[in-house]
Amino acid sequence: MRQPHDNFGTRILKASEAKQAMLRRAQKPAPDDPTVLQRKAERQAIVAAREARKEAKAQAAIELAAKEAAERAEQEALKERLAREEADQAVALLAEQKAMRDLRYAARKKRKA
Repeated sequence: MRQPHDNFGTRILKASEAKQAMLRRAQKPAPDDPTVLQRKAERQAIVAAREARKEAKAQAAIELAAKEAAERAEQEALKERLAREEADQAVALLAEQKAMRDLRYAARKKRKA
């Protein structure tokens, strides 16, 4: 806004100062600027935290895979044991049926003789 007591020189000076202020705001800060150093430290902390999370996630995945492999092995062992027991029961049943058949055969032979 123009003031009545401003002359052309002061207006030019104020415009130049405003332009310089805008340029300073848009200018890249120096590498040793405290805000730049702080942002850099924050970014490094974020990267370190991300890497830690990534490591923890990988470790959890390895543990989960090991746990699942152990469970699968346990299930397979259980299936094998059940199959063996079932086969043993089938053999025992066949042996029992054969013994009963032999008893009937012997009883029939005894009746005929």
